[in-house]
This record gives sequence, C-alpha cells and structure tokens, in this order.
Amino acid sequence: MNLRTVLRLNSAAMGVARTRLNVTAANLANSETTRTPEGGPYRRRSVSVEATPLVDGSGDPVGRNMGFSLREPTALSVTADEGPARLVYDPSHPDADAEGYVSKPNIDVVTEMVSMMAATRAYQAAASATKSVKAMAQSALNIVT
Repeated sequence: MNLRTVLRLNSAAMGVARTRLNVTAANLANSETTRTPEGGPYRRRSVSVEATPLVDGSGDPVGRNMGFSLREPTALSVTADEGPARLVYDPSHPDADAEGYVSKPNIDVVTEMVSMMAATRAYQAAASATKSVKAMAQSALNIVT
C-alpha cells in the first residue's frame, strides 16, 4: 500500500467525521426548536456511514493481491429520525396544543454530546495518522538525499 492510498483513507475518514460533527452540532442547536419550515418540531438527524471497497485506477480492489480488501468510509446520507416527538406540558408556550402540551424535538443532549466526542476522536485519529504519513514521507526523502 502506498502513502497516497493511506492519505486518501485518512481524508475520507476526516470527511465522514466532519459530516458527523456538523449533523450533531445542528441537532444540539435545534434541541428546543418547536417550529420548522416543514411544520412541527425539529427532527433529530443522523448520518448513515458505509465502508465501500477502495479501488485503484483500473477498478480493482486495493489490497486484493495481498489477500484483503481495503474499505473507504463514506457518508451515504443524512436522514431525519421519524420517532415520536417529546411532549412537554407548557400551556403558556405559543406552540402548545389544546391540552397544553408542546411537541419538542426527539433529541437527547447527552447522546448528542457523546456522538460529538466520538466524531471528534475519529477526526483526531485520522489527522494524527496523516501527520505520521507525512513524517514517514519526509524521512524517506531524507534517506534518498
């Protein structure tokens, strides 16, 4: 495996982590939003991630001649959770129904914070691996000269 492939995988991992961070930040920012343009409360968003086979320029899987296949993380889509909204009794709220209940987003702040920390750690790991690849490439250049 060459350094370009490693950098490509790290870049893809950082991109997926960035997408996860953006979606989590939007969830946290809208955790109390009761009115959206679509109508009703904000719906929690989640990122669907898949590991797709990494292929070389000729379309062959990378690593197949070594008995394995490398996979590249890919953020497929961002979907809204269709679970029920949280009902909170607050008759003074402008969006309260006839019985005084307000439909709030189905977002758990603690879960979102854990998701944000996991995405941050994934980004940091990919960035650290990229830094190591850069140092290896620099060392190889120093050996040659």
